[in-house]
Amino acid sequence: MIKLLLYLLIAGNSSQSDLSLVIKGVDDVKGSMYIAVFDNEESFPDFGKQLVEKVLPVDAKTLSFTFKNLPHDDYAVAIFHDKNNNGVLDKNAFGFPLEPYGFSRNARARFSAPPFNDAKIVLDGNQSIEIIIQ
Repeated sequence: MIKLLLYLLIAGNSSQSDLSLVIKGVDDVKGSMYIAVFDNEESFPDFGKQLVEKVLPVDAKTLSFTFKNLPHDDYAVAIFHDKNNNGVLDKNAFGFPLEPYGFSRNARARFSAPPFNDAKIVLDGNQSIEIIIQ
């Protein structure tokens, strides 16, 4: 019985991993960095519909954060630098972002956010990714 419990505990932990992010391209050391991890294409990249999020103070030109114990799955990460700390990604009258942003796999699209599949990462073990905001 004890062996079975130990096996279940170990097996349960092996289906979760850490996702570490290194964020580069910060041009102004001020404001906050909003980081959102999405687990499906229907919600990506709508902040407020993410699986998990973190808001970091921007206190350096390179930032790091690790999401611990995420279930093994496909994810996409969206980030924006809220320079004025108003809690939203500011946009112009045409809907183009006025503040720096980025996505996992440094995915880009011309006139909108990239599709989930372009930013998708497969988390099946501890992983570190670099995102450059622009």
